Amino acid sequence: MTSPNASTASPLALIQHDMERVDRVISERLTSDVPLVKEVAQYIISAGGKRLRPALLLLVSGALGSQHPHRHTLAAVVEFIHTATLLHDDVVDESTLRRGRSTANHEFGNAASVLVGDFLYSRAFQMMVDVDNMRVMQVLSEATNVIAEGEVLQLMNMHDATIDEETYLRVIRSKTAKLFEASARLAPILAGSSPEIEEGCARYGQALGTAFQVIDDVLDYEGDPAELGKNLGDDLREGKVTLPIICALQMAADADQALIREAIETGNTNRLDDIVGIIRRTGALERARDSASQEARRAMQAARCLPANDHTEALLQLAAGLLERRS
Repeated sequence: MTSPNASTASPLALIQHDMERVDRVISERLTSDVPLVKEVAQYIISAGGKRLRPALLLLVSGALGSQHPHRHTLAAVVEFIHTATLLHDDVVDESTLRRGRSTANHEFGNAASVLVGDFLYSRAFQMMVDVDNMRVMQVLSEATNVIAEGEVLQLMNMHDATIDEETYLRVIRSKTAKLFEASARLAPILAGSSPEIEEGCARYGQALGTAFQVIDDVLDYEGDPAELGKNLGDDLREGKVTLPIICALQMAADADQALIREAIETGNTNRLDDIVGIIRRTGALERARDSASQEARRAMQAARCLPANDHTEALLQLAAGLLERRS
């Protein structure tokens, strides 16, 4: 049974103390004798962010009634893996702004960002070994490999105006949703849960991660740059074909389609305001949000394999709350 306040509190409030413990693990494991390694790693870690992946591991652990001593270490591991991907992403995308401040590559250079990303990957694998659980290592090593494949697939798809929704979903389920899936799967592995519970948790994570990325792509065309902490239209500038663009191309007039295709293929955003107007006018953002809503409902359905308690309720709130996300 859930408490009277469970539906009104933040879904992450239940794990506040656990997250503070994870922050301490992160701080302790960022040590290095090389000053630049620590400086760059601290720079991006201290930028904050939602820390949804470690939070997911902790919430599912709570839903299962698990207090496994390794849960904080593995929550830090998934955050290190995620942070490494951000460092590498920003170099590939030539980004200058993330979470409202300069990216690490803009501050320290591409070489430092790539190499410190490598350091975070290798530190994450050191921590995995400390846990001494082969199943855990299988899940995280597979996730890391799939994420890398997703990054390469996205690179191959850059500036390609023919990308369809199926291809788009394949990319984000590899690049983004896979680490959400792994985070949710680790909790039942630590808890010794049945294969059915493990798969249900994994489905929840994958669906949540997919919905999260679709909403992120919607916000690139309707969000407030001050709240987003990045520049509006960055995806188009980088040649990324996301779901709002795909939907707009399906519904726009021929001349408008030609304008969008030219921007995708060349990265020219001189007429960004016109393109954003087309995306909004065609209802593409609403269609993309509908797709995210389907994923959120899929996540909520998967979560029903878990015991009824405050942590499970928080997981349901987390999925439902994605649809209200504005930053």
